Amino acid sequence: MTPRFSLPESRPQARAASMLQGDHWRITVLLSGLVRLEWSDDGGFEDRASTFAVDRDLETPPFEVHETAGQLEIVTDRLHLTWDRQRFSTSGLGVQVRGKVSDHAATWRWGTTPSTLGGTGRTLDDADGAIPLEPGVASRDGVAVIDDSESFVFTSDGWIAPRVEGRVDVYVFAYGRDYPAAVRALYAVSGPPPVIPRWALGNWWSRYHAYSAEDYVELLDRFDAEGVPLSVAVLDMDWHRVGSVPERYGTGWTGYSWEPTLFPDPEAFLTELHRRGLRVSLNVHPHEGVQPFEDGYRAMCDAMDVDASSDLRVPFDITDPRFAEAYLDVLHHPLEEQGVDLWWIDWQQGHVSKVKNVDPLWVLNYLHFVDSGRGGRRGLTFSRYAGPGSHRYPVGFSGDALITWDSLRFQPEFTATASNIGYGWWSHDIGGHQHGVRDDQLAVRWAQLGVFSPINRLHSSSNPFLQKEPWAYPPESRSAIGSALRFRHRLVPYLHTMNHRAAHGDPLVQPMYYGHPEVDAAYEVPRQFMFGDSLLVAAITAPNDEVTLKGSTTAWLPAGLWADIFTGTVYRIPPGGQHIVLHRDQRSIPVLLAAGAVLPLAGDAGTRADANPDSIELLLLPGASGTRELVEDDGTGTSAETIPTSRTRLDWDDAQGVLTIGAATDTAVVPSTRTWVVRLLGVVDVESVAVSGPAEDPTITRLGDALAVTLTDAPTDVELQLSLTGSWSPSTTDTQSRVFDVLASAQWDYNRKWAAWNVISSQDNAVGKVSQLQAMGLPAALLSALTEFLATQP
Repeated sequence: MTPRFSLPESRPQARAASMLQGDHWRITVLLSGLVRLEWSDDGGFEDRASTFAVDRDLETPPFEVHETAGQLEIVTDRLHLTWDRQRFSTSGLGVQVRGKVSDHAATWRWGTTPSTLGGTGRTLDDADGAIPLEPGVASRDGVAVIDDSESFVFTSDGWIAPRVEGRVDVYVFAYGRDYPAAVRALYAVSGPPPVIPRWALGNWWSRYHAYSAEDYVELLDRFDAEGVPLSVAVLDMDWHRVGSVPERYGTGWTGYSWEPTLFPDPEAFLTELHRRGLRVSLNVHPHEGVQPFEDGYRAMCDAMDVDASSDLRVPFDITDPRFAEAYLDVLHHPLEEQGVDLWWIDWQQGHVSKVKNVDPLWVLNYLHFVDSGRGGRRGLTFSRYAGPGSHRYPVGFSGDALITWDSLRFQPEFTATASNIGYGWWSHDIGGHQHGVRDDQLAVRWAQLGVFSPINRLHSSSNPFLQKEPWAYPPESRSAIGSALRFRHRLVPYLHTMNHRAAHGDPLVQPMYYGHPEVDAAYEVPRQFMFGDSLLVAAITAPNDEVTLKGSTTAWLPAGLWADIFTGTVYRIPPGGQHIVLHRDQRSIPVLLAAGAVLPLAGDAGTRADANPDSIELLLLPGASGTRELVEDDGTGTSAETIPTSRTRLDWDDAQGVLTIGAATDTAVVPSTRTWVVRLLGVVDVESVAVSGPAEDPTITRLGDALAVTLTDAPTDVELQLSLTGSWSPSTTDTQSRVFDVLASAQWDYNRKWAAWNVISSQDNAVGKVSQLQAMGLPAALLSALTEFLATQP
């Protein structure tokens, strides 16, 4: 049977000019820093697409070949390969990075395992903290390797097949410490990540709980009343028959039929969720096949030539194309016709199938993603990581997180490091899935990290005491969690711009060493990362200090001017960067905007995640010039090159004090008019603002530590310019009162606080203040919190 599936964008045959070949060997220069090394005793080589490599038809880079009787050398502008023309061996074959990487030559020898900065892992199930990570393509030593010898391949008709055994197929990435280039090389040969639907960037609600349709609608009503927006409704396994399964069939772990006592009218339920602007995902555990109690059992029996009267299950075998066709057509498509938008593929049964070296999870991810994109729709699935190349099939489900501080502590590192293997769209169990103890601080900090995770999906188990609803917490925690979730929806314009950027080679979440590969400190802050191109996030992953009542995190800030988008605090960092301990109360975690960056936010937290908003707020920290494009699309199309897209250029000229909001390139995609709010962080002394372009006179408002300029109903097809006069040099407003507040809230001796305040308020020299405070014996956390303000201000 020929399956209907086709591998998108597959060009597996490399160009002849890129290949050198002998009887048992083939070397392909795919890119200047990427070579493919093949050895084959049978003399055959693999030209089909593999799970990792789907596009080898890359433009041949310039390279030199030097041959003698006993030596072959290949030289590009990035690497130097030497080989003794014998069977590949450690002594005979090596690849060296050209140029200095460290104090010694960066060379990889065949058969050795290079040290990399890590990639990612299949699952965090039951992991209380860090887990070993599979390798990525970023190596501080300069060279990384992906061994593709045992992956399965795709046939010309889009189906799967095992490789010919015994052939060796290795990809060598020799990019030194140019980590972004290494990741782009991975995408070049493995295919780029897709542009995911805009609606996936909002808040997801998920809980393992036996909801009824009525319960779920009441829950959504409460979220609406709280002013907390959601964009994806996830129903865990109890949507299908579980408790009502006859005992002779075993458990209801696998199921494809609605539980009628909970969902008597599924179509009406799904219609109501869509009316509220939500997309719907259902959880499936496909391992146990199709049981006789399923609605689709007889149709599956017909498809698989099983006698329906036998009362036997139809076994699961996703490597059988006939089963795969029926699995989707019979079991999933009818539910999609009712209104299901997305499938949560919850596979936990290992790597083995009936075909050697074919991982069922890989096949499930591939088939569901391709199938979800039928009819010109933008594909999306939700499943575990299956190995290199998995980035083509987002979103990733990282497994059942334990509710512990150690679990939270590892998530920022896990998410950022995954970029080293190009896996950019992780969805974690925000707040944790199971076990642990109730800890409201932990819940708050996890919710705040979730806002700055690729996918923000709150989740928990069926334990009745395990609640993630904001109103289940006391007022301070409830306010913090609600504020975090509302801000996530305001972030969507920025997130969707970064979504398009990611499809062109730059994952959303990146470790600090991507931008600062030669700085040791950039490797020493695993819980800090860049979120897109403009935001630096330093997660707080430990309880608040008992004296300051604040959480803290040790960060490393690159040189330049930064401002916290929540507190308004401005940091001027000297050349070379600086370690700093950042302290925050429960209202926020440190999220810093770089000088010159323009951060687009939805003007209203209630804006639907799938809509291009009528109001945009631009956060701007003066101090350097900068530019960006606000990228928006209409939700149609499947590839980054063909999606109908509008781009609005945003330019800040710091020397002239001029912000230019360009005309949208496609006004059919965006609203015809918009309200623009420009918030200048750390700026309060601007004398006036002039506007050129068809807009009403601006409204200027002082917002604490910032100045807001509002332009109402401005046409989006015409360029606007805001010109400032006066001073726009940013600084932290009212530093003294901030320091006073730190002391005032400290759980410490009143008289000694007063003495400390006298030191702080009596002189202007910051170094002198810090020295005297050190001598006074302040608690370490309190001294650190005060120093954050005293030692880093402009």
